[in-house]
Amino acid sequence: MTISRLSLKALAIAVVVAALATAALLLARPQPFESAVLGTDWECTQTAFVLTTCAPRVQQAIPAAETSRKEAIRPTRG
Repeated sequence: MTISRLSLKALAIAVVVAALATAALLLARPQPFESAVLGTDWECTQTAFVLTTCAPRVQQAIPAAETSRKEAIRPTRG
C-alpha cells in the first residue's frame, strides 16, 4: 500500500489548519482580569489581547417575595 505525495501534503495542511483553529479559539476566549484603575467594583475581560470590556459587578439580588413582604407589613400607629 503506497501513500501518494498529494495525500501526505493534504494531511499536513489539515493538521496545520486544525492547529491554527485551536489556537484561534484559545485566544478568542475572554479572559477575566483585575483592573487596578477601576477597582474591585468592576469586572473586566480581555479577548484575544485586543478587545477589553468592563462592567460593574452584579450585586446580590433580593428575591421579589422578600421585598413585597416588607412592603406589606407596615408598622401601625397606636
